Amino acid sequence: MLETSARLLKLLSLLQSPRDWSGTALADELGVGVRTVRRDVEKLRNLGYPVDAVPGVAGYRLGAGAALPPLLLDDEEAVAVAVGLRAAATGSVAGIEESSVRALTKLEQVLPSRLRHRINLLQTVAVTPSGGPSVQPDVLLAVAAASRDHQRLRFDYRNHDGTATTRTTEPHRLVHMGRRWYLVAWDLDRADWRTFRLDRLEPRIPTGPRFTPRDVPELDRTERGIASGGYRYLARLLVQATVDQVADRFPSNVATVTQVDEETTLVETGANSLDQLAIHLGVIGYPFEIQSPPELIAHVQELATRLAASVPPN
Repeated sequence: MLETSARLLKLLSLLQSPRDWSGTALADELGVGVRTVRRDVEKLRNLGYPVDAVPGVAGYRLGAGAALPPLLLDDEEAVAVAVGLRAAATGSVAGIEESSVRALTKLEQVLPSRLRHRINLLQTVAVTPSGGPSVQPDVLLAVAAASRDHQRLRFDYRNHDGTATTRTTEPHRLVHMGRRWYLVAWDLDRADWRTFRLDRLEPRIPTGPRFTPRDVPELDRTERGIASGGYRYLARLLVQATVDQVADRFPSNVATVTQVDEETTLVETGANSLDQLAIHLGVIGYPFEIQSPPELIAHVQELATRLAASVPPN
């Protein structure tokens, strides 16, 4: 006969199959009497599992409860869930990237090594379409785990120009914006908050000592860092339009907009090439003046000359 704890786990596994179980059938599967099955069902209910009584057959089924109790997954189900969460974490389903990473971190923490190997193998041979830079799942999970456990994280980081640096941080938050993953962390060397793109980051394992979490910046400050940080060129524009009109043209993760007066708005945005910035300017739809950088002013002047020369005379 199975021990009580092992018997409860097997009972829970049986009830999770999509069918109604009679008390007699459960007793046969568990090798116990019907009275023991009734007691075990009551124990599961006390643990938060909504086991419903099925009228007419003196049986049971697992129902839906107000809270989510722990689930039992067999090997195939665990692999399927982990692969699905990894795909969702890349942005394949908009809006659930960050919650997918949290769930994946919890799941992979308890996966046996044999299943980790199968999942990594599937990830190697499968192709997941993505509109943004690729982030290795191991990197994503390592950063997420350090953030969750409040452990210092050292990593090698490539800037936009390819320059490599080593950073020591207190990781606090992962943010998914514009098909990219960002880490919001306290940079110990610079004594300030920084945002880092995960596709440019290589963690150094093991992680460092635990730290006491600081007050995390508000989301608007995080978005400001994402919109302007880590780019080769940072542009400042004065746009002749209201802040609401300009905000409709620029998502918060692309640019920050600040009201100057009722009819003028300051726009700050970044890009790794002058052509990318010129594209941003071309879709504003309102009169504007470039304040900086000088390279952008010269590039737009050259571009305007070339575009004007491409129009045939009347």
